[in-house]
Amino acid sequence: MHIRNPLEWGWGSVQLAREAMGTGRLQGAARERLTAPLGVRRIGVQDLGDALAKGFQDFAACRTDAIFLCLVYPAMGLVLARLVSGYEFLPLLFPLVSGFALVGPFAAIGLYEMSRRREQGAEISWPVAFGVMGSHSFGAILQLGLVLALLFFVWIAAAWEIYALTLGPAAPASAAGFIQDVLTTGAGWAMIVLGIGVGFVFACVAFAISVVSFPLMVDRDATLSAAVQTSLRAVRENPGPMALWGLIVAAGLVLGSIPVLLGLIVVLPVLGHATWHLYRKLVP
Repeated sequence: MHIRNPLEWGWGSVQLAREAMGTGRLQGAARERLTAPLGVRRIGVQDLGDALAKGFQDFAACRTDAIFLCLVYPAMGLVLARLVSGYEFLPLLFPLVSGFALVGPFAAIGLYEMSRRREQGAEISWPVAFGVMGSHSFGAILQLGLVLALLFFVWIAAAWEIYALTLGPAAPASAAGFIQDVLTTGAGWAMIVLGIGVGFVFACVAFAISVVSFPLMVDRDATLSAAVQTSLRAVRENPGPMALWGLIVAAGLVLGSIPVLLGLIVVLPVLGHATWHLYRKLVP
């Protein structure tokens, strides 16, 4: 048995990623381009539980925690390091962390690809996540990703304006003083209520246009319009289950964030894989 050194392992991973991008879409190339929204199935609460269970199974099989250890946490660390270097951006700490949910569906496209390939019985390792770059819909995927990024930045701007109208506009003098002002003053509670209300609107918009769109474009050659309309239709036809799914995602992100974001190592990939299986239940 030959144990590869890090250079050999890295080169093998690159080769595997190239193969995934080059061959992972041969079957999809023969399909017609989807330009109209698809019909959707009605689902129930039990389907949500089944999607989560399959998400855990994919997580255990694919070890996608490595992706988030290598990519997500360095990015989060840089953001948090900048925030703690001074107090001027302290009011944006929670909006930044919570706003990750707005762009999370785009960040999870590699997870959808891994679940898709595992569903087909193909070999799975984290480099095959890059196979999504070979999708005929990759341009549309990037477009929707830019839309979510725009929503994220508008949300951050709105969160800063809410702070300026309530506790601001001056920067907090200290972290302890800021927390005390937030929790013990009328202006602080006004900021909380306004922030939650406005953030809820942003979250609903991002969820409705993306929950099915990204998995659909990973799976099929679809236009952006067809994918978004299908996603909106899925939410409209299943308001109860989809609202519950949104709450499950939000609760998972909160619980995963409590122990210094460490829980997100499991929560993020499980939710990503589970979203793929939810898509398979919703779209014929």
